[in-house]
Amino acid sequence: MVATNAAPGIYDAALLRRQEMMGASGPKALVKNFRVFSIAMFACIGGLLYGYNQGVFSGVLTMPAFKSHMGAYDTDRPEDASKKGWLTSILELGAWLGCLLSGFMAEAISRKYSILVATGVFIIGVVIQATAIADGGGHNSILAGRFITGMGVGSLSMIVPMYNAEVAPPEVRGSLIALQQLAICFGIMISFWIDYGTHYIGGVGATQSEAAWLLPICLQLVPAVILFGGILFMPFSPRWLIHHDREEEARKVLANLRGLPQDHELVELEYLEIKAQSLFEKRTISEYWPHLRELTAWNTFKLQFVAIGSLFRTKAMFKRVIVATVTMFFQQWTGINAVLYYAPTIFKELGMNDNSTSLLATGVVGIVMFLATIPSVLYIDKIGRKPILIIGAIGMAICHMIIAGIVGSFRYSWPEHRGAGWAAVVMVWIFVINFGYSWGPCAWIIVAEIWPISNRPYGIALGASSNWMNNFIVGQVTPDMIASISYGTYLIFGSLTFLGAAFIWKFVPETKRLTLEEMDVIFGSEGTAQADFERMEEINKEIGLDSLARGANSSPAAEPHTIDEKKDNEISTKEE
Repeated sequence: MVATNAAPGIYDAALLRRQEMMGASGPKALVKNFRVFSIAMFACIGGLLYGYNQGVFSGVLTMPAFKSHMGAYDTDRPEDASKKGWLTSILELGAWLGCLLSGFMAEAISRKYSILVATGVFIIGVVIQATAIADGGGHNSILAGRFITGMGVGSLSMIVPMYNAEVAPPEVRGSLIALQQLAICFGIMISFWIDYGTHYIGGVGATQSEAAWLLPICLQLVPAVILFGGILFMPFSPRWLIHHDREEEARKVLANLRGLPQDHELVELEYLEIKAQSLFEKRTISEYWPHLRELTAWNTFKLQFVAIGSLFRTKAMFKRVIVATVTMFFQQWTGINAVLYYAPTIFKELGMNDNSTSLLATGVVGIVMFLATIPSVLYIDKIGRKPILIIGAIGMAICHMIIAGIVGSFRYSWPEHRGAGWAAVVMVWIFVINFGYSWGPCAWIIVAEIWPISNRPYGIALGASSNWMNNFIVGQVTPDMIASISYGTYLIFGSLTFLGAAFIWKFVPETKRLTLEEMDVIFGSEGTAQADFERMEEINKEIGLDSLARGANSSPAAEPHTIDEKKDNEISTKEE
């Protein structure tokens, strides 16, 4: 029997060999890889756009100038709560579609040009919203613009982390991917404060200028245009180049990214690691879907859906589907995006009747969420996913229940109980802190970790699809819930968040530091990852990665080079 740790051993050796030449991970590695770090920072403008767009509309919805412009979509009237929901949630519907299409686009035209296309779509959507007054389209222009903007946001939310992961060396890959989450939180934070500042333009009442809501929307164009123009000067993903048989170009890009000669051992080692992964994917497709092995655009498009369908064929894989999609379901039904999208509205519900005060309280939401995300990025691999998710869910659920109790007791007498209103506001802030260190980053980590190598891209796409669809539903129903059941809104979110904690405790295993074989064991699909590793081990020996990674300590010529040779050797040993 082939040793189950064969393939990881190669990558452990590759890591040790790389560290001999470069040093361990950490802040020093970021300094040494400053070029890659700066490229990733630039690409994370896409995350900033995502976060900004997610947060900016919450303040715009409460501005008198915007509400007067919306006509039938006057968001203060209870009967228009559903329309208010559409103004907000239609962006998530567009993002869901953009997310589904982004995998195909990133593979067909490259990660670099996909970021260009997604940013262009985003800009078109913003322009349509900004011209809502000039063209007389009113709410129709806002709806159409937000849907198109959402398509761009959804694509960027998938492609930017993929691009950062593929240009980064393994030593700093985790840190550079984590930049995306911090960029999203930063975008949310600045959007809240821009809303707070611009709502004073022309006054805070009936005299308010149209610029009060147009300016926050139009400001998105500044980073979007910078990203659109700047991405043309960024390198292609080396992984995409190798996968599309542009290997010499990939070597040049890798050498340039690392600041080393093309024949440097570190460049060669990373080049072979990427080539091994590319060959693995191609051979996996040839085995399972031989009719899709040619890298045509149509085959690439069909492969996304055929591969996702394969996740439902066995009970063990279906368990992973349940963990990924249900975890994302509960992430959205914690109510986090209800808070981000409707924070000023919620704060008014909690007695902050002055729009300036409610926007100020909303600005604090952005700050505390940004700060709360940082510790999780630093300590998630030490503490583990499961305890953080459970503790965070319990903390959020308790906050919801306390808010429900306060609203139920004082919703008709806020002027006489200002202290109770502020207590509820503080509970919202504590709720956001609990989300920031737990379900914000950890849910995405769970979704990324539980799949075998051959299924990972499609499993992540399915989990992301669940995230955006539930995001859309929450955005749509929240105004109706607040208008019709008031404090019951928080009881529902709180109860579902308690259920989320129970789901994590009962059904989601701890994935910290587990190998793919161990994932197979806990999900009851022994052999899936082992087959992947055997295929990968054969490729590693075939292209010379094994001998390069192990250096002088290896004797590749004396070792069997294929799985069949290994089995023949084992039989011979038994016969002897």
